[in-house]
Amino acid sequence: MNLKLKFLVVSSIIIMTGCASIVSKSSWPITINSSPSEAKISITDKKGIEIYTGSTPATLKLKSGAGFFSKARYQVTFQKTGYDKKVVPVEFKLNGWYFGNILIGGPLGLLIIDPVTGAMFKLDTEFLNETLTKSVTSVDAKEIKLLDINKIPMEWHNHLVLVSK
Repeated sequence: MNLKLKFLVVSSIIIMTGCASIVSKSSWPITINSSPSEAKISITDKKGIEIYTGSTPATLKLKSGAGFFSKARYQVTFQKTGYDKKVVPVEFKLNGWYFGNILIGGPLGLLIIDPVTGAMFKLDTEFLNETLTKSVTSVDAKEIKLLDINKIPMEWHNHLVLVSK
């Protein structure tokens, strides 16, 4: 292959692809952890569809695109017995490599390839480290109920203790 033909092939490949699609990716790894560990996690997309269930710690990949020119959004729900449920959003932001299309990828990369593949967006955070709060309404909590002596069953009367007169 002569030098002009090589240059033409390389130039065509660069022009026919999106800059962010070449340099970046359209699925991003995220590590999810909690304190205490082994909390149940559930991840839903922006349509409310559950895409992952598991427990902490967890590492998985999330797609950055949710359609043409649409970035993905997710919600991670943490649950553990004795702790309050916690919902944390996972957001994507514009990928800086997307603007490389102005110089390299051209209009095809700028308007079609990167928006379709989702490579124009990147994960805002790679790690979620959440601390869960102990529930106030724990199963172990004792409760006191006041009952009218005239409205309790007769068989309970033998177990009553006089506190004061």
